[in-house]
Amino acid sequence: MSAPEPSADCLFCKIVAGEIPAEIVHATETVVAFRDVNPQAPTHVLIVPRSHYANAAEVAHWEPTTMSELVGAAAAVADKEAFGDSYRLVFNTGPGAGQTVFHAHLHLLGGRPLTWPPG
Repeated sequence: MSAPEPSADCLFCKIVAGEIPAEIVHATETVVAFRDVNPQAPTHVLIVPRSHYANAAEVAHWEPTTMSELVGAAAAVADKEAFGDSYRLVFNTGPGAGQTVFHAHLHLLGGRPLTWPPG
């Protein structure tokens, strides 16, 4: 299967395409990382694949290397933000888990102590 086409009504596809402005903090050929407009921690970055998949399971199935690159990009941003080894990575899958944009995305949260469970 080739990479899926961008979705015309997807907010994150529009950010990846540069049609909607965002504060990009990291980008490669396969992933884009940008600051969340509604941060849940002092640093809250979303890392998305350039390809449109609805959730993390789809990315893992169709582009397993991209899944690895999402986590690697998160680590690179955490390093730039000087988190050391203390940060959280979260994938929400489905509306019941809090997913509101159905383009797979990894949340990178840090910059303060993070409790568990998160809520």
